[in-house]
Amino acid sequence: MIQESIVITQDTQQSVHIAPMGIHVVPEGLLILPFKPSTTLSNLIATGSATINYTDDVRVFAGCLTGRRDWPVSPCTHIQGHYLKNALAHDEVELIHVEEDALRPKLLCKIIHRGNHAPFLGFNRAQYAVLEAAILVSRLTMLSAEKINAELEYLTIGYKKAAGVREQEAWEWLMTEITLFRQKITEEIKK
Repeated sequence: MIQESIVITQDTQQSVHIAPMGIHVVPEGLLILPFKPSTTLSNLIATGSATINYTDDVRVFAGCLTGRRDWPVSPCTHIQGHYLKNALAHDEVELIHVEEDALRPKLLCKIIHRGNHAPFLGFNRAQYAVLEAAILVSRLTMLSAEKINAELEYLTIGYKKAAGVREQEAWEWLMTEITLFRQKITEEIKK
């Protein structure tokens, strides 16, 4: 099973890095598969710890993918690190094993502490649409324009039916990112 979450790591100077990521839940713990190179990978290897944050505020997912990474955090209680202040829950994890890979190493982590902060009341269709659109934005260089267009056409239906203020803001950030990406491709083709 893959859980969409926000991973927070810090470097050896305690500089916080926030990134959305699908975390694999396995019998041995949580499996993080960051791409090489990435700040999440470097930080987790350097410090051996991270937090996995569960939030229903889809602006955090969209924001991280569009250059908005300054979300409020609080200090952890069981590891050196921070968790997302508006997280519904978070797991403080320690790295226990690294399986090297040229593209995506597998980082197995065990949960040291779980903090629950607020109840999860479920996602509405717009939140789901924003999460899926955020995943598309993270793969703009890997997917065809046709695939992106088809996915967005479908996701827009749910978004329009259920979006609140948070979802509208997050959706706008993502659509702007897609527009900028397409403009860049068009400019490169004209050269």
